[in-house]
Amino acid sequence: MKKIFSAAALLCLALPSFGQEASDSAKTEPKGFVFTDVVTIPSTSVKDQNKSGTCWSFAGTGFIEDNVRKVKGDSLDLSEMFTVYMCYLDKARRNVRLQGKGNISQGGSIVDVAYVMDNYGAIPEEVYNGLNYGEAKHDHGELSRVLTAYLNAVSQGRSVTTSWETGLRGILDAYLGKVPETFEYQGKTYTPKSYAESLGLDFGNDFVALTSFTHHPYYKPFALEVCDNWLWAPYYNVPLDEMMNIIDNALENGYTINWAADVSEKGFRWKDGYAVLPAKKNEADLNDTELSRWVTLSDADREAEAYKFTGPADLVEVNVTPEERQRMFDVLETTDDHGMVIVGTAVDQLGNKYYKVKNSWDTNQVYGGYFYASRPYVMAKTMSFMVNKNALPKNIKKQLNLK
Repeated sequence: MKKIFSAAALLCLALPSFGQEASDSAKTEPKGFVFTDVVTIPSTSVKDQNKSGTCWSFAGTGFIEDNVRKVKGDSLDLSEMFTVYMCYLDKARRNVRLQGKGNISQGGSIVDVAYVMDNYGAIPEEVYNGLNYGEAKHDHGELSRVLTAYLNAVSQGRSVTTSWETGLRGILDAYLGKVPETFEYQGKTYTPKSYAESLGLDFGNDFVALTSFTHHPYYKPFALEVCDNWLWAPYYNVPLDEMMNIIDNALENGYTINWAADVSEKGFRWKDGYAVLPAKKNEADLNDTELSRWVTLSDADREAEAYKFTGPADLVEVNVTPEERQRMFDVLETTDDHGMVIVGTAVDQLGNKYYKVKNSWDTNQVYGGYFYASRPYVMAKTMSFMVNKNALPKNIKKQLNLK
């Protein structure tokens, strides 16, 4: 997801601050929408990233936990901050090699957790929680500022010493804690690598990252052009209808989805528990009574009225086409904001389809940390997603030449 220093990407970091305000209205009835779950895949509990731009790690870790649960029946709680630590190391190495031009932000992508588990391993949350700086919840503002200043200082010289990585590890150790070389867990001794191997997944081969855009050929991989794809990882490009077929097929077969999406939209209503993509109302769409009121409004009020709805009965959503989806991406209406996990499907009281999404902004919200995203919203605002290869329809898997 994007750097937290940009306005859109602040959503990945800042929206959890709604938690205190939302606690007053938590568990109240939603306004205008009534959802009935259709498919709900067992998933591990909702976590709280709090004041950290690490949604990508929470989403990717939850997704991996769900895949382990499907394979082994075990319900795990894996450390998000071990992955954050290892990603910071590799980001820093690339940044130095790129003479200070690499991404060193808090953000990350849907591929990062599987990358770390494949290359460095995994650790249970109870062994490594990454809270080594006197806080009860994650707050990475100071850590991010210190790391940025340190790496900027390292990269500004004409050359670098052999000590810079030792200094970097010192910072990470001070804030997140020193990563154990070995640890005891449930009566066994593990290294991070051996523990990851015990989980029953092939992290380098079991998963595939996908997207859908028209500026690259379909059925071929390309490096998705977002800042937080710091690995320059390949994403398979599929047509929009096939993107939705993959998502539906995964859910129907019991696989959750690691989902990166834009949550900066006017129709994203976190506290009310839904995300929709309302079409903007224009004067030509209004009847005489509505038009007579419209002309009395200020420009600001007209903008608010243009997207106003009370529920599914008066909601008209955007007709999402491949061309419209591409336009949104190219003009930065769709940006790389946030990572989450799609865990099921639902319908509203009129039978419209929604996707049930697990967030990482704590549970003090109307649906206990979940919300429902409409099908047009998912079609338009999905930046990318990751699924188990076994969740792909056979014809699409063959088309992508995946084994």
